Amino acid sequence: MNRRISKIPNDVQDRNSVAWKKLCEYVNEVAENGSDEFVPREALGNELFAQIFTLPESIRKLKKVKKIGLYGSNLKRIPPEIGQMESLEYFDPYTSYDLHWFPFEISKCKKLKDSRISTRALFGNYKTRMGFPRLDHNPVRYFEDNMKCSVCEKELTNQTTNQMWITEQVGTDTIPMLVNLCSKECEQSLPKPPENYVQFPHKGGADLVQPPDEDESWEIEMVEREKAEKENINSQVASKQISAELGKGELDFSNLPVLKLVKKIWRK
Repeated sequence: MNRRISKIPNDVQDRNSVAWKKLCEYVNEVAENGSDEFVPREALGNELFAQIFTLPESIRKLKKVKKIGLYGSNLKRIPPEIGQMESLEYFDPYTSYDLHWFPFEISKCKKLKDSRISTRALFGNYKTRMGFPRLDHNPVRYFEDNMKCSVCEKELTNQTTNQMWITEQVGTDTIPMLVNLCSKECEQSLPKPPENYVQFPHKGGADLVQPPDEDESWEIEMVEREKAEKENINSQVASKQISAELGKGELDFSNLPVLKLVKKIWRK
């Protein structure tokens, strides 16, 4: 199985481009109008939307947005500020195949109940187990060097943050998330990942042991099933042999361990 590990791209967006400027204008319009939907393709058109690889940090202002529509985008990351979209209920980046992970802050959108994510493209997904990049060697860097701890919101920088991966259920999908941590205490307060995923926060890397993927799980199940069938057949053969010997009166019970123990006790 190919455990390929994708390099995390930094500085993914040309922030001087027409596409980026129009996207920022659109964010401001949605915030001012109090709209409950954020669908940038409709505002930018296909050509400009194809040039968008991240979202502006200003999405923190979209307090009334309930739905994000990012279908078929070229996004490579979502900023942590999405966690401040307090009304968000539906998140749809389906077929955005360059989105391999999400910020932990998305789990702070408490009203988010429904999502549509291309999970095969995600780090650690049970279908493919794509490898997690090692954060010590390939950390995520932010455009604004003034991030916050994902747990307690203490001010951090690219140099002071301790980054880790964790997998959690968000909406209707199980997704890998990047956590920026300020302390061991904040790390220990992270939620326990769901079954069949790495059960602790980690740094990623080729030496990370993940549970079997979908194909491997099927192979293991088939091997165990074959083993059980063989044991069942052997048991049936042994039973038939015993029955046959009983019928001939040739079976010597005296050699059976339990009867030997009974005889020993009886003699005492």
